[in-house]
Amino acid sequence: MFVLDSRLEQDTLLVGDFPLCRLLLMNEARYPWFILVPRREEVSEVFQLDLADQRQLWQETTFLAETLKDSFGADKMNIAALGNVVSQLHMHVIVRRRDDAAWPAPVWGKHPAEPYTDEQVAAIRSRLRLVLTENFNFAEESGRES
Repeated sequence: MFVLDSRLEQDTLLVGDFPLCRLLLMNEARYPWFILVPRREEVSEVFQLDLADQRQLWQETTFLAETLKDSFGADKMNIAALGNVVSQLHMHVIVRRRDDAAWPAPVWGKHPAEPYTDEQVAAIRSRLRLVLTENFNFAEESGRES
C-alpha cells in the first residue's frame, strides 16, 4: 500500500493524482515548485520501478514541466530526483525565473519557506486544473486541506 513520506506530507499541499504519481505543491510561495511521487510501495530509485512505470514517470514529469513552463512563464525548468533527505522516490519539477529569490542557485536551503495563502493555492490549482484534466488522465484530490 502506498504511503506518502511524512516529511513530504508536512512540507507540501496535495494537488491530485496522475495515473502513476501523486502531484504535490511544495508550500514555498517564492517558487512554483511541484513534486511527483510514484504511488508505489518502498521505491527509492527510478530503476526500482518496472519499465512501464519508468516510462509513465517520465511522461508525467515532462508533461507537467511543459505545462508549468507555459503556465508560469519559466526561464528554466529544474527537474531532479535527489532523495538524500527523503528516500521515497520523488521528482522535483520547479519553475525558475531569472528574477526569483534564489536564481541561479538551488531553491532549497537558501532561506526559510514562505508558505502560500489559501487564495494563492486556489489560484494555482485553478490554473492547472483545466490543462491537466483536458490533456492527461488527472484526478483532483480533496483529501488533504491546503
